[in-house]
Amino acid sequence: MSGPTVLLIEDDVPTRRAVAKSLLAHGYRVAEAGDGSAAALAWEGRRPDLVVLDLGLPDTDGMTVLRRIRNDAATPVLILTARDAEHAKVEALDLGADDYVTKPFGLDELHARVRALLRRAGGPAAAADGAIVLGPLVVDVTRHTVEVDATPVRLTPREFEVLRVLVLHAGRLVTHGRLLRAVWGRQYDEEAHYLHVYVSAIRRKLAAADRTGALEGLIVSEPGVGYRVSAIDRPAGSQPEP
Repeated sequence: MSGPTVLLIEDDVPTRRAVAKSLLAHGYRVAEAGDGSAAALAWEGRRPDLVVLDLGLPDTDGMTVLRRIRNDAATPVLILTARDAEHAKVEALDLGADDYVTKPFGLDELHARVRALLRRAGGPAAAADGAIVLGPLVVDVTRHTVEVDATPVRLTPREFEVLRVLVLHAGRLVTHGRLLRAVWGRQYDEEAHYLHVYVSAIRRKLAAADRTGALEGLIVSEPGVGYRVSAIDRPAGSQPEP
């Protein structure tokens, strides 16, 4: 089997077995670990393409495992946890996790997140000139221009920076804090209300230029956590299926 290798770190045996079986059935190679110690050995021995990490491990905090991984590599990490508290999700994402799924979850959702993170690991969808292309949306980072179906979209400098950060992380969830720090600086860490105003303006301007509706739902809000730009598979200039 030659598919990507997934390191599954989960202490609950039935859950781990079910997820591993499903990943194997979808063509992935799977390494399993039931605690932090086994996870460290598997990480060193396999160097997987993606990590699925439960935060509630019996011998160590999952955050410690996450820090270890992030100190070594930029390997995508999907948090799999029963912790539904917003602060735990935000902490994991700010430590470098790429996305999360909260238990109970559906395997279809898990597979969709895994596919998105593996696509993201290949880099942003950039054209030869460095512009980022997501379906009909073209964001030229160098020229600071935005087009939808070849129609220019006029954004303010702040709106452009917010959109730039989001599309550079397409398929990944960007926390409010990370987005605020990237655009406004660390002193604005807690000013999440800024983002609602700017994201609303960006959505409105993109929608006005989007003749086919391909960008509907492009910027998805995760309440209390952050935003993600969803994947768009339609090539620029093509028409949506009827």
